[in-house]
Amino acid sequence: MARTESNMMPLGTQAPAFLLPDTVSSTDKTFVDIKGNKGTVVMFICNHCPYVIHVQDEIVKIANEYAEKGLGFVAISSNDVENYPDDSPELMKEHADKYGFSFPYLYDESQEIAKAYQAACTPDFYVFDGSDACVYRGRMDPSTPGNNQPVTGEDLRRALDMLVDGLPIDRGQFPSMGCNIKWKAN
Repeated sequence: MARTESNMMPLGTQAPAFLLPDTVSSTDKTFVDIKGNKGTVVMFICNHCPYVIHVQDEIVKIANEYAEKGLGFVAISSNDVENYPDDSPELMKEHADKYGFSFPYLYDESQEIAKAYQAACTPDFYVFDGSDACVYRGRMDPSTPGNNQPVTGEDLRRALDMLVDGLPIDRGQFPSMGCNIKWKAN
């Protein structure tokens, strides 16, 4: 695993559109389908990354808590499944079932959506307001495997609380850190 930081999409960027297969419902989903009336959280994750596994339970808690407050959630896996078969769509569905995902888990086979979002690592979090403008991108909290900091989701929760309350979100944001997205060889 190559430890990689997120690219930090410029704030204000409009959410790139997508149409991707959902491994949970076996239907295709668009950004509009998953969008919440107050905002939307787009997460790039995968099944096997230790950084994702470290925070997976908190991701599910946050999604369940904030979906009730008008936010939409979606997870996307963009890894090359030929070289990383643990991230195959079949195993994505198993992963979603195991952790009790209440949100779609989309498969970005072409990796074009990861590129459109400037995703670099797993996990990588993006928050868009009700007008689909990026208002937060970066880490969930300072915890990583082995650093002995508790998993709280504090950075992401703070941004989501501000968004729900209609307050400006602090622009001092920290990049996420995790395994690099496993890009296909060209």
